[in-house]
Amino acid sequence: MIQESATARPPEEAMPSSDPEKWVDLHGDALYRFALLRLRDPKLAEDAVQETLLSALQARERFSGQSSERSWLIGILKHKVIDYFRKISRESLIEDATQFEEEIEGVFDESGHWKRDETGPAEWNADPDLILERKEFWIALDRCLSKLPPRMAHVFALREIDGISGEQVCSVLNLSTSNFWVLMHRARMQLRKCLEVHFFGKAPDVGHGAPGGKI
Repeated sequence: MIQESATARPPEEAMPSSDPEKWVDLHGDALYRFALLRLRDPKLAEDAVQETLLSALQARERFSGQSSERSWLIGILKHKVIDYFRKISRESLIEDATQFEEEIEGVFDESGHWKRDETGPAEWNADPDLILERKEFWIALDRCLSKLPPRMAHVFALREIDGISGEQVCSVLNLSTSNFWVLMHRARMQLRKCLEVHFFGKAPDVGHGAPGGKI
């Protein structure tokens, strides 16, 4: 699971604000970026943030203060995003996974992880924790996610960025297990190729190997 770096977002407020009128100034940008990364549509992201602030206003008396105010608001926003995905999943046709069965055959092990052989990607010789601390990485990831088909981007964001279980992602997006793994595989492959160009500095159409750019 990808954990969004604190350096990729403005720092959270240490103590909750008692004035809801300050929420937009304090947290509006962070909430919008969170929603936009997942929904891929500025209008949908704005609507989700507005619904989040309205729900938070109605529930503010129940806010215990055990987490930061921003974390509390993002938790509400995450539910709004999931509700949206669940709604559109009932209105969309499911992509047929059979056309990709040969492509994913033997690529993942039984737990869904890359096999460490020639079927999987080469290692990036960089510390993942250091990469995730760089704002440039999140800009590149956002750019690369925007190039994916919406359903594929939704699956990847829910599973790898938000850490939602594969079973829950399937439930939210109305996917079969095989369709889920197909979309995850294709998202990983396309994101890897995109990041090698836009973040790691590797020229396109070059075989697997160490990234050409410096981290």
